[in-house]
Amino acid sequence: MIFRLIGYLLVIESVFLFLAFLVSLIYNEGDQFTFFVSFLFTFFIGASAVFFTRNAKKEFGKREGYIIVSSIWVVFSIFGSLPFVLSDSIPSFTDAFFETMSGFTTTGASILNNIEELSHAILFWRSITQWMGGMGIIVLSLAILPFLGVGGVQLFSAESPGLTIDRMRPRIKETAQRLWIIYVGFTMLETILLWIGGMNVFDAICHSFTTMATGGYSTKQASIAYFSSPFIQYVIIAFMFIAGVNFTLSYFALKLDFKKILKNEEFRMYAFITIIAALVIAVRLFIGGNIPLEQAFRDALFQVVSIITTTGYITVDYLLWSHFLIALIFSLMFIGGSSGSTGGGVKVIRVLLIIKNCYFELKRLIHPKAIIPMRLNGKTVPQTLMNNVLAFIVFYLLIFMIGSLIMSGLGLDMESAMGAVATTLGNIGPGIGSVGPVENFSHIPTVGKWFLSAFMLLGRLELFTVLIVFAPAFWKK
Repeated sequence: MIFRLIGYLLVIESVFLFLAFLVSLIYNEGDQFTFFVSFLFTFFIGASAVFFTRNAKKEFGKREGYIIVSSIWVVFSIFGSLPFVLSDSIPSFTDAFFETMSGFTTTGASILNNIEELSHAILFWRSITQWMGGMGIIVLSLAILPFLGVGGVQLFSAESPGLTIDRMRPRIKETAQRLWIIYVGFTMLETILLWIGGMNVFDAICHSFTTMATGGYSTKQASIAYFSSPFIQYVIIAFMFIAGVNFTLSYFALKLDFKKILKNEEFRMYAFITIIAALVIAVRLFIGGNIPLEQAFRDALFQVVSIITTTGYITVDYLLWSHFLIALIFSLMFIGGSSGSTGGGVKVIRVLLIIKNCYFELKRLIHPKAIIPMRLNGKTVPQTLMNNVLAFIVFYLLIFMIGSLIMSGLGLDMESAMGAVATTLGNIGPGIGSVGPVENFSHIPTVGKWFLSAFMLLGRLELFTVLIVFAPAFWKK
């Protein structure tokens, strides 16, 4: 059954490869054969897996869900690397896999130094990998393949491993469909606004894909700095912010139920951190950098929203700012977006619960005999949930520290090593040091690229979904 579902998912990937093939036909830049072969090979392998497992028993549990979700991102990245390798855009398989894994996990870390020399079809494929990965491969499958109702809850839980599964409808399939309807709607709206703002249709589509996915791949080497348009930057800021919000709240907003949004503690903290960080940076840039007030505010807001939502677009090189502001940006890399959003990182809700837990522990020390329940959005937070949050934070920091040591052992200075691990584990894109906003990952050693690819996957699936597969108890009956 596992191979059967992976086969179906590969067929879905082949459909998107076919879309890229159509783009290659439109622009006629000589890579039509590359995309047709990639589409045909991926479809053949997927269809064969479905055909030869047609008699598979429909027994499906949590373990199968974890295996499928952990493996499908790797399988998708292997097949998604084909256009890069076959077209010679990225001849090295290691680099092609890194670029593709970065796409599907919406990290946005790149090894490319010649983005604007690539064909339109390759640029479209880079963007659409992020768009697919943003909402989730499994969520897409649940929305369009009714048969995945078997084990649908297990698959949804494994790929969306936040603290809670927010359902808009009682059935997982209906929830997945509504998530994708909202996702597609926002993407189309942003495309129109970017086109109105002066982008050509192709750039508007690609940037809308990667904005809503909080991915950050651009069709330009200079990222959004290439477009010297305040209107375009404000449009992207707005949609990055929306993409970093729990999509359930976007659903309530479309129903004009704004009370639920304003009462949501995670949203309030997300907005508060964003506003305060942007104001602090804007004031510092205005006072110390001789920058006009509006530009200082726009630069600050853009970079704060880009980093906290883990999109990774850039309009300025923040490594040229003061050490304090760089430290502030680096701190935002660990926070991430809201749960239920396309953003990565630790997630605002976990940060909020950790702060609340610290506060309540102080109260319990003062009143040791009192029963003081901790609440979030008016509901009591069970201890099991807090244990999950604490375990996640410990794992996240341990992986960050071990990863930083590994990367420094491979020759990176400590600042660059920490930046590389923080940005890949948080699915952000640009880091600090030699992997900063105007640099890329092309100079990272081959072994380092494979480690960083693993960190991207760990970050995208929020650690536990991947780590649990390596636990001996997982494989015992």
